[in-house]
This record gives sequence, structure tokens and C-alpha cells, in this order.
Amino acid sequence: MKSYDLIIVGAGIVGAACADYASHEGLNVAIVEPGPIGGGATAAAMGHLVAMDDDPAELALAHYSLGLWESFTEVPQAEYSRCGTLWVASTEHDFARIPDKLARLTAAGIHAEQIDTEQLYRLEPALVPGLAGGMRVPGEAVVYPPGVARHLVDRAVARGTELHGGVASRVENGELRLADNTRLRGPVLVATGCALPQLLPQLPLRTRKGHLVITDRYPDVVHHQLLELGYADSAHGDADSSVAFNVQPRPTGQILIGSSREYGSSTPDVSMAMVRRMLERTFQYLPSLRQLEALRIWTGFRPVSMDGLPYLGRVPGQTDVWVAAGHEGLGVTTSLGSARIVIDQLLGRPAAIDPRPYDPARIAA
Repeated sequence: MKSYDLIIVGAGIVGAACADYASHEGLNVAIVEPGPIGGGATAAAMGHLVAMDDDPAELALAHYSLGLWESFTEVPQAEYSRCGTLWVASTEHDFARIPDKLARLTAAGIHAEQIDTEQLYRLEPALVPGLAGGMRVPGEAVVYPPGVARHLVDRAVARGTELHGGVASRVENGELRLADNTRLRGPVLVATGCALPQLLPQLPLRTRKGHLVITDRYPDVVHHQLLELGYADSAHGDADSSVAFNVQPRPTGQILIGSSREYGSSTPDVSMAMVRRMLERTFQYLPSLRQLEALRIWTGFRPVSMDGLPYLGRVPGQTDVWVAAGHEGLGVTTSLGSARIVIDQLLGRPAAIDPRPYDPARIAA
């Protein structure tokens, strides 16, 4: 039985970030991942680096992580694009919500600015006429999540991290058993996204299906990542299904279109009814996109914790078992900060931000 300082189960962007940071700190690391690097929830992510402000703990983790992302601006695999985020107000009621959002972001140290209608259309001329204005967060960006995950794993492997292709079947105190009965000894960090309940059933998790559409190359149609101001209502709601306007320009000139969320669907098959619903929402804001050609439609599943915050830290009732999972739609944004919070605790160091809101003990059955 081979021993390690840390065994990480899952090589999505969160597990990859954990491996990168742990190996950087000198730990002897193993990664267990049976599929492609970044092939699960990471491959179904839009890749936005955005601060959501409706929950203080979520905002704190996002802000911490956004600072860490600054070191990736020149990494080719990341396809980092600082396009900024433009939150669009469709009505005067939505526009009236902006000062509170601005206040929360400013208090967290994030620069944002309210923009009037004239400024809105100067920034994004393709938007439908009649919108009320918006809020711009110029420092935010988008990345290509599978590319980042691959880069992080490659960096960890270059430091001596071992990559195992087996299937994790059981986590015990200080040991991981694989489906072929291989046993690895050492502290275990479970970062398996939607597969979390198979290894840690005491941490409740729901899966939420999402659809994405990407177009052919149409440079300069969209300049910012665009979201409707009601996006968080969709993202954090409990409705069986919901859609929200979320479009981003890719460095390739393509346009990535989201977002949909759907509970209760266990098949990865594309639902054209959901796609049409999502696209109609998009066309309400960007009618010219009706004329563009889509190249690909795909789906994925995102892991949702019971209270919307990720599980980060030691698993209660277990010895040497840790977790970093349950990020839902903010896993890309918060991956780097999540890794540091967990690994710093494992090393006995104080975390850079208060880790208590993410402690699995708040939920664990």
C-alpha cells in the first residue's frame, strides 16, 4: 500500500486547484480521476470569474479567489479574457436594485460602477432598445475551465504528484480504496462534485442540470459578459427549472450562451424545450443573436450543497478525511480560494478568510 501526504479524489477545477496548491506547499500528492481532467462539472461551466453579492460568505470567497486568479492572466491554457461583467437592468425596478449591489461590492473591495442607458448602449450596442441601464464590474473576466484544470494538474505532476486513473469506491479513516481493490494510504480530500454522495453520504448534495450553447465566430457582437440583474434569483432559487440571461464573448470570437438550471433530470441528453426557453430569454436582450449559427449544444451537472455554500474542510466524524465540493455555478470563480482554505487548514495554518461558513460540520448528518 502506497502512502501519500494527501490523496485528492477528483480532477475537476476544484480538485486540480487543491493538487496544485498542495504540491506547491511541498506535499506528496496523489490524484485519483477515472475520466478526463476537467471533464465533469468543469466542462459544463461557463468559466465566468464573477463576484456574486447576495450572500456575504459567498462574496468573501469569490473576492478572495478573484485576487488569486490574477496570476493566470498570461497562462495560455486559461484563455483568460478580462472582458468585464455588465449587469443589465431591464426595468426601472431592476435599476433601483443597483445601489445596494454597488454598496456590497464596494464594501468587499470590488470596483463597480452604475451606468445609465446612454452608457449601456455605448458599451453594448446590440442590446435590445428600452433597457433601463446597468452595473459594470470592469475587472472581472472569463476563462476556459477545462484548460485551467489541465494546467493545474500538469503543474502538480511536474512537482511529483501522481495521477491515478482508478475509480474511488470507499473512503476510510486515512485510506482510499479503489474499485480494483488498490488501497492508497494518507489523508483523503474528496473533490468529486456531483459524485460526492457516493463517498460521503453524510454531506447532502443535489445535482442541477444545465445547458450551454456556443456559436460560430462573430467578433465584436458582444464585448462584456452580460447578465440580467435577476440572475441570482435563478441561480439560487429552488424552482424545478429556471433560465436567466447570461452571455459571454470568448477570445475566439465565439459567443457562449447560458444559463439554465434544472433539478430532477438525471440524463445528459439535450432537452430542446429547455434550450428554446433559454435562447428565447437571450433573444429578449440580444435579438440579433437569432441570426447567428450555433456550433454546439451540451449539458452538464453542477453540485449544489444544502445551503448554497460549498463544503470546505474536515469531514466531521472521520479521521484524515477532507472535502471541497458543492460549489454549484461558482466553482470556477471560487476554485483557487477553496483550495487554499482547505489545504491551509490541513497544514494547520489559519485561512486567509473566515472558514466557518463553509465548514461541513454545519450540515453533516
